Amino acid sequence: MISSNDFRNGVTIEIDGQVFSVIEFQHVKPGKGSAFVRTKLRNVKTGAVVERTFNAGEKMPRAHIDRREMQYLYANGDEYSFMDTETFEQVSITATELGDALHFLKENMNIALLQFQGVTIGVDMPNSVELEVVETDPGLRGDTATGGTKPAKLETGYVVRVPLFIENGDKLIIDTRSGEYLSRA
Repeated sequence: MISSNDFRNGVTIEIDGQVFSVIEFQHVKPGKGSAFVRTKLRNVKTGAVVERTFNAGEKMPRAHIDRREMQYLYANGDEYSFMDTETFEQVSITATELGDALHFLKENMNIALLQFQGVTIGVDMPNSVELEVVETDPGLRGDTATGGTKPAKLETGYVVRVPLFIENGDKLIIDTRSGEYLSRA
């Protein structure tokens, strides 16, 4: 059990059989009345964000999520195969379970597989990945009418907005949380 006073970003709790991760929290002590904790929670399985208020000191069951280090091997239709880096056991995950992480997966990439009570609930990607540009229009000098960006297709098929100076074959650092271009590698 964890007290609402001990909430921190990233703490996982269980509410009505669902697993939630704390995104934001704020302890509030009004002049009149009792203290409370205002939170934003993300459902780990669906990704939905909800706001919820807890009384100060309210006890919640802590959700113990197992993190297994896995290596991405290959895709076979809608199934994506991963191998446990310690036991060499192979696991298949569907595209819906991967969610947005699918846009950033490269072969032989290491990620953390999240499991709750033996059921896979998602993956934990690194904050940024290095991907190569396979297709983009040439940037024209002085063409900044569109804010100085253009679309670029990456090796995984994901399309991202990049500055005009980026060319085919450039390696880029992409933020996996927002899907935005960060810098050249």
